[in-house]
Amino acid sequence: MPTEILMPALSPTMEEGTLAKWLVKEGDTVSSGDLLAEIETDKATMEFEAVDEGVIGKILVAEGTEGVKVNSPIAVLLADGESADDVAAAPAPKPEAAQDTAQAADAGDKAAPAGGSASPASPAPAAPVAADGNRIFASPLARRIAADKGLDLASIAGSGPRGRIIKSDVENATAAPKEPAALAPTASAAPAAAAPAPATGPSADMVAKMYEGRAYEEVKLDGMRKTIAARLSEAKQTIPHFYLRRDIQLDALLAFRSQLNKQLEGRGVKLSVNDFIIKAVANALQAVPEANAVWAGDRVLQMKASDVAVAVAIEGGLFTPVLQDADVKSLSALSTEMKDLAARARDRKLAPHEYQGGAFAISNLGMFGIDNFDAIVNPPHSGILAVGAGSKKPVVGADGELKVATVMSVTMSVDHRVIDGALGANLLAAIVENLENPMVMLA
Repeated sequence: MPTEILMPALSPTMEEGTLAKWLVKEGDTVSSGDLLAEIETDKATMEFEAVDEGVIGKILVAEGTEGVKVNSPIAVLLADGESADDVAAAPAPKPEAAQDTAQAADAGDKAAPAGGSASPASPAPAAPVAADGNRIFASPLARRIAADKGLDLASIAGSGPRGRIIKSDVENATAAPKEPAALAPTASAAPAAAAPAPATGPSADMVAKMYEGRAYEEVKLDGMRKTIAARLSEAKQTIPHFYLRRDIQLDALLAFRSQLNKQLEGRGVKLSVNDFIIKAVANALQAVPEANAVWAGDRVLQMKASDVAVAVAIEGGLFTPVLQDADVKSLSALSTEMKDLAARARDRKLAPHEYQGGAFAISNLGMFGIDNFDAIVNPPHSGILAVGAGSKKPVVGADGELKVATVMSVTMSVDHRVIDGALGANLLAAIVENLENPMVMLA
């Protein structure tokens, strides 16, 4: 029977996307790995590959459709011997109604083909779950073949995108027969009461009524802005923030940076103050390893390497690309990598693995003239360093004499579930030590 092609989850946090462009048309023959469409997520535009071979029998979602839920059908693939007559004519699924399909897919159910009979003829088996409770990702066709052959998908290695099991994996498999499934709970079991949704403020209609008679332009939220609003609202409401502040004297760093830039001029490398801040944070996370951690719901994951995320402003939002293993990279390597990541972030060309992860983040608004500010921790990070501008200020020297120094104010926002006050103070002290004595970072 025809196989539904579902809206892919191109990142772990993706819930919906925009089907920007189809790269195939009805009647085209495709093979595993062929490009089918361009999908806009909240962060980037990515290409979607086929995982099975066949003929595009029907396109269910038109180009430009926004709000297409993950796991909702977007097209129908025909196998050998099938024709367009096997595809029941039906309107494309509305994005608003697609959530039921996505929830059913998450629960391991296979939605009936649009316009099909109420009694499922040869339905695809439920999405399998491994012994450890994790879902096994397999194409609908692969699940059907595995069920027909009595194979356990948990013992089959997938060769599709992100390890997904596809048709050829199952056909070539010699897996052990699947154990009989345990009986499902009875339908009479009462579902748990849903927790009330938290208050989200006045509705759009209520706000609009407040401004009746006043001229305004309504700006539609894109996927990125929706995601920023949702994630940071959740972060501020659920993460117990506390804040640590320090002033950092930058004169030694500025002199050292000037000297290094002269020596690196022939290589086309120009270090910024932000490059030193990245290195200082990375080294500090190694000096205070208990703070190099992330919150994982019911446990803390203490990281080994220093993976530092850096906020990059782009039109309509921001990215936080991650510099992995920043503690072992040179300043020039960090500078080159950061420039590349920032440039591709502004073009929305970053791959998900380049902006996901990290244990700690940096947000620098000093270049905009901001003296100091408090940043919001981006989960699952344990903290974020908000960096202000460096400016000339009077300070009292170690000998008690008044002098003028270049001072930068920083505020470290910390997740109290991961880092306590004294531990956070130690981490910030290590960052300050690195920046006020920059040659230590090269030792």
